[in-house]
Amino acid sequence: MSLSPGALASTLAQQRVEVIIGAVVICGGIFELLRRKRLMERYALLWFATGITLLVLALWKGLLTKLSHAAGIHYLPSALFAVGFLFVLAMLVHASMTISRLTDQSTILAQRLALLQQRLDQQEGGSPRSPASAAPGEAPDPQRATAG
Repeated sequence: MSLSPGALASTLAQQRVEVIIGAVVICGGIFELLRRKRLMERYALLWFATGITLLVLALWKGLLTKLSHAAGIHYLPSALFAVGFLFVLAMLVHASMTISRLTDQSTILAQRLALLQQRLDQQEGGSPRSPASAAPGEAPDPQRATAG
């Protein structure tokens, strides 16, 4: 079943309007998250770039047509989807890099905390506690400090 050229143009125009609305909603949502301090600025910039790029491509049909033909995509909404997918993929890679960095920092901090706890135990005159017997953030035992 094939659509007439007029119906196809109407469908494409409707899809462009939907993408424009979607891009505006993305930018508005990101702005609100930023305003409520639920999202850091550096991540908001990536999301704004995604929303603005989709908005520009949806509004500027000639640019989208040139880019989609260069990529070998003949259905313009698919080209918009591909651009959005590439941005989301870039954000996932960025988030993975951030998670990796934070994991490394957490490991280093846990090791430093263990060394400080050991040093504190040695200064109190007691023998170092085993990690299994000491709960994280546990206050020193006052009786143990006076007994030594």
